[in-house]
Amino acid sequence: MAVIAEPTPNPNAMKFTVDNVIFEGDDSISVMQGETSDFDILNNLMNLDGVDNVFGYYNFITVNKQFDADWDTLSPKVEQLIESYGY
Repeated sequence: MAVIAEPTPNPNAMKFTVDNVIFEGDDSISVMQGETSDFDILNNLMNLDGVDNVFGYYNFITVNKQFDADWDTLSPKVEQLIESYGY
């Protein structure tokens, strides 16, 4: 299965879902500008131009873009990065 990108009610956020578990356990993980996490996938997403913050839970990652970023440009980069981790 490929990564499925879905819009959210927030136009600056997009949810990226996969078939496999990315994050074990019951805790969600959020990474804001200037922060890092124990998960390379989230840290690498934060390094993409236009990403403001990320939120991960179980089998999805929600990416919040910076106000001036464009989903048409950013979304394929996010999908490619997630797929590079085998999801």
